[in-house]
Amino acid sequence: MTEASAHPVPRHQIRAAHTADTLTVYQAYHPRIGVPAAREGRFPPAWKRERMTWVKPSFLWMMYRCGWATKADQETVLAVEITRAGFDRALNSACLSHYVPGVHADREAWAGALRTAPARVQWDPERDLHLNPLPYRSLQLGLSGPASRAYADAWTVAIRDVTPLAREIHGLLRSGEPEAARALLPVETPYPAGPLEHLGA
Repeated sequence: MTEASAHPVPRHQIRAAHTADTLTVYQAYHPRIGVPAAREGRFPPAWKRERMTWVKPSFLWMMYRCGWATKADQETVLAVEITRAGFDRALNSACLSHYVPGVHADREAWAGALRTAPARVQWDPERDLHLNPLPYRSLQLGLSGPASRAYADAWTVAIRDVTPLAREIHGLLRSGEPEAARALLPVETPYPAGPLEHLGA
């Protein structure tokens, strides 16, 4: 789960639902993109492969971003299962989206790396069941150019529409049943990405 536990969670840590070969990330789209993507198990031609796309391994951060699938153009929430090989490749070639002293030699070095990196990373506050910020961070991975095209056409193994799950959990919360809601959350455990010094983790 993404809730705090008895053991302190590192400030920067990737937590995700993953298997030996795949990892699940979340995105939210207008139904004209999300519905055919889930139906066909791949992104439709209307999905713009040349644009940067952001993927999120945290279900609750996705719920925070899309307002439990209520925000405009984010009414369809997708769980996209991708290859770990592709995800790891993106992480290894990524650059932080903002300059961090100690991670980058200087601002010029960071800006140069950002211009050429096919992926970028933001660490945003993880969210609890009520979407309040937690003291540790959640990974957001932005993919552009070759990485975006590879994500859509090579790394994606399966796409599921989890909008009904989002609405069920939200409904339980609104009914004052947080424990029942919590029991439905996807299980997210630390992902063994290895050292990520270039990403501040």
